[in-house]
Amino acid sequence: MRHSILALWSMPRSRSTAFFRMMSERGDFQVLHEPFSNFTQFGHLDVGGRTVHSEGALVDAIRGLAADGPLFFKDTTDERYADVLSDVDFLGRDATHTFLIRHPEETIASYHALNPDVGCAQIGAAHLHELYRRTEEVTGTEPVVLDAADLVADPEGIVAAYCGRVGIPYLPDALSWSAGERDEWRRTARWHRDASASTGFTTRPDRYDLDVANHPVLSGHLRHHLPFYDDLHRRRLTAG
Repeated sequence: MRHSILALWSMPRSRSTAFFRMMSERGDFQVLHEPFSNFTQFGHLDVGGRTVHSEGALVDAIRGLAADGPLFFKDTTDERYADVLSDVDFLGRDATHTFLIRHPEETIASYHALNPDVGCAQIGAAHLHELYRRTEEVTGTEPVVLDAADLVADPEGIVAAYCGRVGIPYLPDALSWSAGERDEWRRTARWHRDASASTGFTTRPDRYDLDVANHPVLSGHLRHHLPFYDDLHRRRLTAG
């Protein structure tokens, strides 16, 4: 791996916590679960024994933690992270940034089930696209993009291709794990119940009786985010 920090940025409700669970199962990375989301929600965060009170300090704390060994973190783009977007070294020299998308119609339905007042920006495709393009601008290369649908349809192939692109060993045993809640997401446990119950990447049946495309509010969220998703979907990594 070229960098000591490996990041996965994701639209919310896109199976990114299952991906985090796989990365923790590997055993060769320190792992951080949603440091930027947690900081935004709670106003402070403990990172390796250091309490940070600003987004910039959080970036520096992640750098410091990575000095002790390879670090993986995953986060969601419900919010826009201005200090990350402006930190050229963090986007280029210090970390490898990768991206996970899900069709916004599915993201909206899943998010709405937990928060019926979900705002348009919280769906995250626009923020994710901005971060992708900024990373592309800084690095001069196209970052890796995964689609959640591909990931659950062919976890072995997609994860192997991902590992090859980011320069880490493919460890097939990490594709399964024991169900259970983890300390990393206990404060926000209701958002991660599916991940707590999971033992691998699986396709779940649609449980939402919601017509997003014809909803008076949510259809607007869909129209806004679909172009950003479509652009990233065209760039997604495929197996083989």
